[in-house]
Amino acid sequence: MFFRDIVGHSELKCRLVEMVDSGRIPHAQLYTGAEGVGKLALALAVAQYICCEHREGGEPCGRCPSCVQFAKLSHPDLHFVFPMATRDGVKVCSDMVDVFRNVVLGNPYITLEEWMRDASDNKTVQIYAAEGKEILRKLSFKPYQGQYKVMIVWLPEKMNVECANKVLKILEEPSPDTVFMLVSDKPDDVLGTIYSRCQRIAVPPIDKRDMEQALRERYSVADEDVAYLVKNAMGSWGRMLGLLKDTEESRYDFELFVQMMRLAWVLDVKGIKNWIEQVAALSREGQIRFLQKAQRLIRENFILRLRNRELTYMNKDELAFAAKFAQFIHEKNVVQIMEELALAEAQIAQNGNAKIILFHLEIILYKLLKKVRQ
Repeated sequence: MFFRDIVGHSELKCRLVEMVDSGRIPHAQLYTGAEGVGKLALALAVAQYICCEHREGGEPCGRCPSCVQFAKLSHPDLHFVFPMATRDGVKVCSDMVDVFRNVVLGNPYITLEEWMRDASDNKTVQIYAAEGKEILRKLSFKPYQGQYKVMIVWLPEKMNVECANKVLKILEEPSPDTVFMLVSDKPDDVLGTIYSRCQRIAVPPIDKRDMEQALRERYSVADEDVAYLVKNAMGSWGRMLGLLKDTEESRYDFELFVQMMRLAWVLDVKGIKNWIEQVAALSREGQIRFLQKAQRLIRENFILRLRNRELTYMNKDELAFAAKFAQFIHEKNVVQIMEELALAEAQIAQNGNAKIILFHLEIILYKLLKKVRQ
C-alpha cells in the first residue's frame, strides 16, 4: 500500500512518514476514526514503509523484495489479527488469513459489516482466546527479513477478554523489534489498559475537496452526482465505495418507495398486490434493504418539509419526488410511519411472511398519510 493511493489525509501522511524517517516508531499504535476513513490503509502503508529497503520521497520503493511481498500482503514479518466467526476447522486467524488478505487487497476500506457478509455469513464475530497464544507464538521469532515484525490488529474492540490480556502483556513488555498497529472503529470499547499503552493516531473524516478530486479521477461520475455522493459519504471513502456499488439497487429501491407511497395514498388494492409481488420477489436481505431505504427517505422528506435543505441527503430524483410528497410527512405522522417501517423490517428479519407484512404496512400507511396536520 502506497501513501499516494490513500484518499486525502495529506498532513497526517506527512507526519507518519516523518515518524518512520526519524526512527521514532512507537511500538504500539492505535489508529482510530470512523469506518471507511482509511485507518487500515494508513496502517498498511506505514507497515510497508517501515519494512521497505529503499524508501524514496516519502513512499516505499515498490521494487525491493519487501515491497513485492507487501503488494500481496504476504511479507513473512507482516501478521494480521481480525474478528472471525466460529466454524469447523477455523480456530485462529492463520486459518483464514488468505481470505482476509484477498478482501483487503480488493478493498482496504473494508467495513465490519462487509467482512461479516462476505466472510462469515453474517455470523457474530470476535477475536477469540486462542488467538492470544498464536500472537505470542508468532512474535517469539526474530524478524525473517528486516528489522521489524509488524502485527496489525483490525478491530481490537472485538478481542475476547482472555486474548486482550495476553496482548496487554506483550504491550507491557515490548520486544524491540515488534510494532503493533491496532485499527479501531470504536476505541472506547478497547480494553482500557491496552488503550493507555498505545500512541493514538486519530484519522479524521476525509476532506470534501479530496473526496471530489478522487471521485473524478477514479470513476466516471457525472458532475451533478458528485456533490450528492460526497455529501452522503460524510468523509468516508468506504461509504463512498458502497454508494457507487449500490447505485442500481438504490435506484430500484427508490422506485419501489415511490410506488408504495402512491398506492397507499389512493389505496389501490390491485396495484398494491402487484407491488407486493415485486417486493416479495427480492431476497430477504433485499426486502430489509428496501425498508431501510424507505425509513431514510421518510426522514429526509420530513427534514425537507421543515425547510432545512442543508440537512437533507437526497439525490435529484429523490428531491424531485419530495417536492410534492414532503407536505404529507409532518409531526403528526412521521414518528408512527417510521415505527411501522421499522416494525416491518424487524418482522421480515425474523422470517415473517413478507406478503402479509407488506399488505398490512400499506393499509397503515394509507391511514397515516391521510392524517391531517393541525
